[in-house]
Amino acid sequence: MKFTQYYLDCLSHASYLIGDETTGRAVVVDPRRDIAEYMADAEAAGLTIELVLETHFHADFLSGHLELAEATGAAIGYSSVAETEFEIRKFADGERYSLGEVTLETLHTPGHTPESMSIVVYENADDEVPYGVLTGDTLFIGDVGRPDLLSSIGCTQDELAENLYDSLHNKLMPLPDETRVYPAHGAGSSCGKNLSTDTWSTIGEQKETNYALKAPDKATFIEMVTEGQPPAPGYFVYDAVLNRKDRALLDEAAMPEALDLAAFDAKVAAGAMIVDGRSPEDFARGHLIGSINVGMAGRYAEFAGSVVPSDVDIVLLVDDGFELEAKNRLARIGFDRVVGYLQDPLAVMASNPARVQVGPRMTAADYDERASSINNLQLVDVRNPGEFADGTIGNAPNLPVGQLPARIQELDPSRPTVVFCAGGYRSSVAASVLRHAGFTDVSDIIGGYGAWNEKVPA
Repeated sequence: MKFTQYYLDCLSHASYLIGDETTGRAVVVDPRRDIAEYMADAEAAGLTIELVLETHFHADFLSGHLELAEATGAAIGYSSVAETEFEIRKFADGERYSLGEVTLETLHTPGHTPESMSIVVYENADDEVPYGVLTGDTLFIGDVGRPDLLSSIGCTQDELAENLYDSLHNKLMPLPDETRVYPAHGAGSSCGKNLSTDTWSTIGEQKETNYALKAPDKATFIEMVTEGQPPAPGYFVYDAVLNRKDRALLDEAAMPEALDLAAFDAKVAAGAMIVDGRSPEDFARGHLIGSINVGMAGRYAEFAGSVVPSDVDIVLLVDDGFELEAKNRLARIGFDRVVGYLQDPLAVMASNPARVQVGPRMTAADYDERASSINNLQLVDVRNPGEFADGTIGNAPNLPVGQLPARIQELDPSRPTVVFCAGGYRSSVAASVLRHAGFTDVSDIIGGYGAWNEKVPA
């Protein structure tokens, strides 16, 4: 058996290639949209991808099932309760699919979503102990899938939580303790609240260490898994719906259009938003007025999808050589309306100083020294609620950066505003969103709450 896990740090996303080297037949599970790596690895191993399996309709990324099906002729498989606009092969609960000696068994495990399924992998068809189980978003390492993401489209979180409990206890926990657990996500994903940095575990280890699996009864479980979930990024519902649709395919080799300043301005005048992918430090030194800063060194697609609407054009401003990567990373969440990038952005800004503004930043010490002298100061904590609950600065209200566009009316644009996060990445995103919305005096704290907390006397 060939078994490969692909882990994409910027989306905390795991996908899998499983092949039988005796027959050359292979499947890919939960693929991302840029598929070249799967194709190259399969070819190198002498494998033919004949099936793309999806554990559920993902909300945090746009899956690559259509791209792989087009490139390979593979069928697309979902749980038999899934409904899509494109043709799929529906898998029943307990159904087995043979690649030769390597055999897959699909288990319906609803809870995170109604159509969620897990895939048990047997290296040999008659093995008593499976090699592993691909659990999608049903069971994570250290956590379980959140049941609240579909509450906006007709599913109640309590009903899904009940289903999740049953799936875990009746389908997954009965598997042998030695069975490896391979989830679809790891730490940093908004699909749960307590995900481990480990990318695999075992059923036995999860029984011993996973807080949700140790709940004494269903009522306690429901309370535990529905409390304290992080805010879902704004694009999640968009992707959950789009993953059901027959949509345009990604050409991951196609460069976005290069724009001179006049063409760039025309796009912006027509409604395009400027997404500046440089670091918060470079953005602070100078950026085009109206830009939203989402640094490519961080969770670029996730935060772009949190603060940029899904129905607008996007023009890119990035360091030279990163134009294609920026386009493709946005495409991973279905943000395909990238209409170009600004050529030679540093030269453009140097030649047009009236078009440029700085992004004021202050150290934690500077903030403490100056806060009392800033009249009518508006301090905003843009971390997630779980972080906020562990402490904040002063009496700052909590407006997580992903909720900021929808809650911006809670803030006064006429007041001097200071925003902070944990370390300085999200606060730069938030500060740029506020400036874009017309706030005229916005700063953020370098190093965020972490830096401020370190200097507080014990």
